[in-house]
Amino acid sequence: MISRARTSLATAATALALALTAGLAVTGAQASSGGHEKGQEAGRGSSWTAAWASAPQRPSIGFKPNWSEAGFDGQTLRQVVRVTEGGDRARIRLSNAYGSSPLRIESATIARTEKGASVEKGSVRRLTFRGKSAVTVPAYGRLSSDAAGLDLDPFESVTVTLHLSGTTGPATFHAQSFATSYRAQGDHTADTGAAAFGESTESWYYLSGVDVGGPGSGAPKRDGVVLFGDSVTDGFASSTDRDRRWSDALAERLDKAGKPRPVLNAGIGGNMVLNDSAWFGEKGTNRLSRDALGLPGVGTVVVLEGLNDIGFSETDKPTYKPAPVVSARELIDGHRKLIREARAKGVRVVGATLLPLGGSDHYGKHAAAVSDAFNRWVRTSGEYDAYVDFDKALADPEDPERIAPAYDSGDHLHPNDAGYRAMADAVDLETL
Repeated sequence: MISRARTSLATAATALALALTAGLAVTGAQASSGGHEKGQEAGRGSSWTAAWASAPQRPSIGFKPNWSEAGFDGQTLRQVVRVTEGGDRARIRLSNAYGSSPLRIESATIARTEKGASVEKGSVRRLTFRGKSAVTVPAYGRLSSDAAGLDLDPFESVTVTLHLSGTTGPATFHAQSFATSYRAQGDHTADTGAAAFGESTESWYYLSGVDVGGPGSGAPKRDGVVLFGDSVTDGFASSTDRDRRWSDALAERLDKAGKPRPVLNAGIGGNMVLNDSAWFGEKGTNRLSRDALGLPGVGTVVVLEGLNDIGFSETDKPTYKPAPVVSARELIDGHRKLIREARAKGVRVVGATLLPLGGSDHYGKHAAAVSDAFNRWVRTSGEYDAYVDFDKALADPEDPERIAPAYDSGDHLHPNDAGYRAMADAVDLETL
């Protein structure tokens, strides 16, 4: 376990911060037509930094078994995430964005992770919502907990446990977590051991963020980096429970370079810039504000998206629908919309070239031509504030249409752990 220096001054400051923020950190948001969340950022008046984030999706079958369509009934859900920023207080953000009925949270805790579903003894903190242990998240809404006094270091794993005492119905979730979540019957929010948690899955449910704060932080920092995109950003084919996505690798590289910044992952496997999907989330041009620009402390967004827009039409897989034939101009226009929206919020926006796709089920003459044209635009147009050339960084020198074998997970579309590290290494840190 990482050592911590806790002084009496820091403890007193934490107590003061908790007193000042109690009751101010919750917001319920009714949805507009189309399912978008509205409302002011929770905890206005206090300084928070997003330390971990996940993009919500509507319930669906997904690639692996999950609990989203069946939902929960009288169960406890335990989820483990790794933060990329530290602080001496924490709060969680919950999303019921795709829930057609209110979501009842009977009790919730946050703790430092020990191993698997077990947590560090003495670290369990009861979470409250406007001072109460139970809360109802409105249909299509979201909310944040109050502040909890919990010291967290960057790159430390934190466990969030929710008791869902009633029947939830289909659950808002994030399909591909590449991390194990656990379930138990009854209320086990205070358990430190793992014995009750006999079921597991590789998805996250309702949990959309963990924020951290500290005393004397003054004006909110805006140094958070959000990686926005599809399955490559999401970390498809990375090692489960080992935090090997390219977002993890980038956060670690920034820290090693003496430039630590929180890095948040807003990828959704299968996501598209231009079209919604029942399996793969709302289109990028619709979800950028909610999943990236609205996170506390964000200053930069890196956009890597478009392979599915151009590649789905190359196959007949039923899950790859809708699959219209998309031109380079249409894809570029979609990215221009993302650029305008980010700049309107005062956020720096960095573009990325699409990875090589030769040999994959997304490859075909049209997709290859559009990918080349799009990548040329990213490199030469100057419309993004800066760019990172993943196409060049991961290409096989012997066949630039393909990912280099050392970086290929095996499907010729997604990197392996080494490929995700190579992506992080390709970023000029000064451009973030």
